[in-house]
Amino acid sequence: MSRRASRFQTQTPWTPLPYSPWHETLWQFLATSSLVFGAWYVGWRWLGSVNYDALWFSIPLLLAETGAFFGLVLFTANLWSAKSPAPAPLPAGIRDCTDDPEMPDRPLSVDVFFATYSEDPELVRLGLKDAKRFTYPYPIDVKIHVLDDGKRPAMEAVAREEGVNYITRSDNVGFKAGNLRNAMTVTSGDFILICDADMQPFPTFLEETLGYFRDPKVAWVQTPHWFYDVPPGVPLPAALERWLGGAGRLLGKGFERIFGPVQIGEDPFANDPQLFFDVILRRRNWANASFCCGAGSIHRREAVMEAALRQWSDQVAAAAGRNEAAARRLTGEEAIAESIRDSMRWQGALEEEFQPYKFHVSEDIYTSIVLHSDRERGWKSVLHPKVQARMLSPNDLLSWTIQRFKYAGGTLDIMAHDNPLFRKGLTLPQKMMYASTFYSYLSPLWNIVFLFSPIIFLFSGIAPVAGYSLDFFIHIAPFLLLNELSQLVALWGNSNAKGRAWYLAMFPLNLQAMWAVVRGKKISFPVTPKDRQVGTYPRLVRWQIALVVLTAAGLIWGWSAFAAGVAGYSLGAMIANTVWGTSNMLSMLPMIRAAFWQPDPVYEAAIVEGATP
Repeated sequence: MSRRASRFQTQTPWTPLPYSPWHETLWQFLATSSLVFGAWYVGWRWLGSVNYDALWFSIPLLLAETGAFFGLVLFTANLWSAKSPAPAPLPAGIRDCTDDPEMPDRPLSVDVFFATYSEDPELVRLGLKDAKRFTYPYPIDVKIHVLDDGKRPAMEAVAREEGVNYITRSDNVGFKAGNLRNAMTVTSGDFILICDADMQPFPTFLEETLGYFRDPKVAWVQTPHWFYDVPPGVPLPAALERWLGGAGRLLGKGFERIFGPVQIGEDPFANDPQLFFDVILRRRNWANASFCCGAGSIHRREAVMEAALRQWSDQVAAAAGRNEAAARRLTGEEAIAESIRDSMRWQGALEEEFQPYKFHVSEDIYTSIVLHSDRERGWKSVLHPKVQARMLSPNDLLSWTIQRFKYAGGTLDIMAHDNPLFRKGLTLPQKMMYASTFYSYLSPLWNIVFLFSPIIFLFSGIAPVAGYSLDFFIHIAPFLLLNELSQLVALWGNSNAKGRAWYLAMFPLNLQAMWAVVRGKKISFPVTPKDRQVGTYPRLVRWQIALVVLTAAGLIWGWSAFAAGVAGYSLGAMIANTVWGTSNMLSMLPMIRAAFWQPDPVYEAAIVEGATP
């Protein structure tokens, strides 16, 4: 058992936000008002604020603002409604999960897949032990399998000692997706629970999720990822006592008495996934567009296999058609003999890979798109809001970067080569939800403009708008205020400040992913390290540091120019760009700090002493 995993066993997950129609109505009103005033501002920017003396500067900022506003529209659509399906009573047998009246009844069967490659076998053992503790009120056949693409004797020994099945293969084609496909060929459970190597499912997992499958159209249920090793931070009094002694502890207690509890060093890598799962993905249930996130999801085998077979058949037919057309061009014949056509179809069948889980770095979201677009069967997905497993998070910036580059590159690769917006079968709401995800990874295109615009002004005195007049503030202030209020209400109980900061600070990483996809570079399948990597990583934040230094220097230069009465440096312009530039610098600091973060002894003690069972 890894030391890191053992330290955090006593932490508990969040409680899902309860649904309130009054809360939702208030959010929808504020969000609509924000978009109305946002459209008013963007329209005014195009029609009444262009700086025609500096179009090279003004137009890029206009395009960036317009692009960001469109992203806000998609984000608002994503969060529009929190209504979700409620799980039905648990099925007593397979007949409760199908609409086939002639299906012979029998206990449900579930295959639990633990996909692993190079992770510590003792870490996998933790999950295997927990999976053996599943509870269910009716007879059920649960089989646990270790899917080891590392072909390791130590992993096989752990599987044998825990009394679970060990599955490996001769190659690593398709990486994780290929690993899952191989396991599906040698198992037969009605449902498949996918676990990563570090995942420890709760005993109630099946009781919380199988009820949804009473609807024969439900293809999979995704549960939230919960990283139980996210640092909770050190209480402010303890941190101040370390720096200032007893006086610091008293000062910290006094501050907390007025403003509430404060944690120092809390989640330095913005790993807390509650905002994504409990708000963003959960609010896609209304559109039947919550996508699979791999680990922590349970799938109906029939849905995965049937959708894959249909897609494989379509690919074989398309390949045969291309081969036949090529043969006609080569021979000059108007028709090809049926025997040759059959041969071409057979050859196409041999050449096309059958992929129940798409062979792709983002196989989870890709498979979701395939299933959602199967209009004939009308498969549904559900995000179950209650945490049902614990996992390990990236605990250093290098591991975090590997994981996020894989997310960004994989998503952008799908957008470039099989864009769901042009895929037949998806409904308009589903396309909007997927568009929101894919569009968010294009954010560097406008975030770079937002980050460098105040720097350009502060050093040059050239404004990207016609003027920072009262008219400018009258147009932008209501939009910004309503946007903040609407986000506060929509994300009630969740802080968006840290997520927003990392969203801006990730611009080099997302740009790198975009450039890799543009060049046609294959996005690899790196395994995210499960143990903390030793060292600091200033190289990973060199662009963020440069931006902070440039902005700080620009502020000194700009205010000096203002004090000297240099033309272009008006008070309104300086206030606007100082607030803008300072906000940008503050957004870079969490990621810079993460590059140099080391576990604090006080934090380590707080994990052990302050954890609640």
